[in-house]
Amino acid sequence: MESLYCSYYQANVQREMCLYVVAALRSYEHIAFDRTLDPVTSLFEFFVPSSTEKYFLTLMDYLQSEGLIYDLKKLPNRLANSTEQV
Repeated sequence: MESLYCSYYQANVQREMCLYVVAALRSYEHIAFDRTLDPVTSLFEFFVPSSTEKYFLTLMDYLQSEGLIYDLKKLPNRLANSTEQV
């Protein structure tokens, strides 16, 4: 059975380029939902629908090659096992 939860990624974003990275992501409709997880370290989290994961990873590869993001990793969706009501 396919999960109803999005894939979950975290990455650090070069502080000076945070707005650029967010704008790049939002220029593609519904590719991912991004959120700053830790403003001090510029750690972002990304919730990515399975239908756009390929495109998201292509964009992330480009942003990494340009030095705008680093330490991209796919993690278990932190909301999937949450007992809190969102």
